[in-house]
Amino acid sequence: MEPAARDVRDLCRRALAGDLLGEPDLARLLAAHGEAAEAVFAAARAARARSFGDAVFLYGFVYFSTFCRNECTFCFYRAGNGESPRYRKSLDEVVAICRDLAGSGVVLLDLTMGEDPAIHDDPEYAALLELVAAVREASGLPVMISPGVVPDDVLAGLRARGADWYALYQETHTPELYRRLRTGQPFAARAAARSAARRAGLLVEDGILTGIGDVAADRAHSIASMRAAAWEQVRVMTFVPQSGTPLADAQTSGDEAELLAIAAMRLAMPHALIPASLDVDGIRGLERRLNAGANVVTSIVPPTVGLAGVSQAELDIDEGRRTVAGVLPHLARLGLRPGTVAEYRAWLAEAHGRAQVPA
Repeated sequence: MEPAARDVRDLCRRALAGDLLGEPDLARLLAAHGEAAEAVFAAARAARARSFGDAVFLYGFVYFSTFCRNECTFCFYRAGNGESPRYRKSLDEVVAICRDLAGSGVVLLDLTMGEDPAIHDDPEYAALLELVAAVREASGLPVMISPGVVPDDVLAGLRARGADWYALYQETHTPELYRRLRTGQPFAARAAARSAARRAGLLVEDGILTGIGDVAADRAHSIASMRAAAWEQVRVMTFVPQSGTPLADAQTSGDEAELLAIAAMRLAMPHALIPASLDVDGIRGLERRLNAGANVVTSIVPPTVGLAGVSQAELDIDEGRRTVAGVLPHLARLGLRPGTVAEYRAWLAEAHGRAQVPA
């Protein structure tokens, strides 16, 4: 065995034994390749099995408004992109989509939007609050809401109307990189919103992008930052260049950094929910992400209802591959199974109990 692989295996053994790996050690895991990378993935699968057994939770995804006031350099739906398809789904449309998703076997409904001025210009956020309440009542499922940065009282209102989760991704916890991605959006404001969500009783998801000029040390810093905050769900996605954006011609180098970040997050945060997103490589990339230690499948999108993805607006959607039925054979091939709503509710109850201490 190569010395580098031996060193990585030692780090994996330490992580599985409960050692808190520091940023330099996390960076070594994130820079692994070949035999060493396979050792990281194997350790991550072992950590997942200890915490979650063979259960993988499936999330329905409803991108209900693609209008946005922001100019993020990486996003297809940035305000100034004339190539981006724009739509707003009505409350009735969203409720009907969510009912169908609930019937298909998902355990959570992820309601996502750009920072749509039609919603954000209302200081009461009445339409957003009404939407969350209606989806929760109609579906009976837990709800995650991804509305961008909203005031603290709105976060409390979302919780009161039945939301369990607030998702707000930092993309990177390196301020210099952040400024190149989320132009005009203060770094501290997003961090403050997540802390306010925790105080409001919401569970929190944070996440990062890779392939945007980051190196292993940047990703290690993000993982350590998310671990310190004790967020309940953490994610990573590979940057996909988007037409009509400043980064449209950026060069990409595959998903190895994403896979290693999933594995390192699993070893650093063994009890967290970590998604395998269908919004990067579609269904073909699912097993690679599950084999890296993910225990959630996100971006399940029903076909023929006019919904878009985020990184991949159309990939595998209308073909019906990004559905529960499309996911199940891949779980079975890996010896995994879909977690039940009862199992997910039990996990949420424990997580809400742990989150009573303000972040």
